[in-house]
Amino acid sequence: MNEDENEVHDEQEDQELFEHIRIVVDKGQALLRIDKFLLNHTKNATRSKIQQSAENGNILVNDKPIKSNYKVKPFDVITVVFAHPPRVLELIPENIPIEIVYEDDDLVIVNKQAGIVVHPGYGNYTGTLVNALVYHFQNLPNNNQSSVDNKQSLRPGLVHRLDKNTTGIMVIAKSETAMVKLAKDFFDRNMDRKYVALVWGDFKEDEGTIIGNVGRHLKDRKKMDVFELDSEFGKHAVTHYKVLERFGYVTLIECKLETGRTHQIRAHLQHIGHSLFNDDTYGGDRILKGTTFAKYKQFVENCFTLLPRHALHAKSLGFTHPITQKYIHFDSELPADMQTVIAKWRNYATSNSLEE
Repeated sequence: MNEDENEVHDEQEDQELFEHIRIVVDKGQALLRIDKFLLNHTKNATRSKIQQSAENGNILVNDKPIKSNYKVKPFDVITVVFAHPPRVLELIPENIPIEIVYEDDDLVIVNKQAGIVVHPGYGNYTGTLVNALVYHFQNLPNNNQSSVDNKQSLRPGLVHRLDKNTTGIMVIAKSETAMVKLAKDFFDRNMDRKYVALVWGDFKEDEGTIIGNVGRHLKDRKKMDVFELDSEFGKHAVTHYKVLERFGYVTLIECKLETGRTHQIRAHLQHIGHSLFNDDTYGGDRILKGTTFAKYKQFVENCFTLLPRHALHAKSLGFTHPITQKYIHFDSELPADMQTVIAKWRNYATSNSLEE
């Protein structure tokens, strides 16, 4: 199986990275590829898992991410980092309400609410969507991701994920067959995923495409960055966008994903100068467009209060059912906080002269 087929796709919540392995290379070490070096110095590791960890930006040399063909030199400091502390997480079933849109023997469609982390990790060992899933559903298939140090992150039923503060439609697998087929559909880009976002600024065109590698930021490991297509950093990512409504200083757009990289929409939109409204990670939590009037500033601050998160909603998801082979499609209403802020901007745009 291709290494990406094991990957839980889509955006994930910001997490601190934890050191699992630290090696200071001996002064007599000859030049050697780092994947071979770690294979000789790490228990229970495989070369493919080491290469996957390097591709994901989890292997650092002297605090900088490297690729698996990097040649180890004497006195190099090698660290392997992951978004979970070096211990096995125990999944605790919790009676947390879930909004179920659809359910059959093989899958569940849920409408994720804002503020809920999808799976356990640093600072969020309980209260996650996974904790709720293992309470409400029995015998969910596991998506076990073995890393270099052979730790496993149990993510039962998950074939993709959303950020903590991203709302909307998610599919959960209830059977092993559904898990495998849905994961492959995500990898093969056979999922029709559409998001709605409120972003800063106006667009010259009514629609467009953003193409650029998305990978871990080289200086701030809690966020992602966009790199050139021929860069050694990041993975190929494609986001299509279409303008739904213009409000002058902000725009309501639809985004369609071809790929499912971590923070793809958020990083891509910041890259082209249109950060998500109130996205505190990618610069959208301050006034990026507008006037200098105090009244306008107060208006924006009020909107931030009404929508205390980034304005992104996974509105719809369509795919071929893994068992029946029939195409199914699910849509969801925008959450109340986004609807309220959009209405305020619509009213502002029609009742004020928006001049740069």
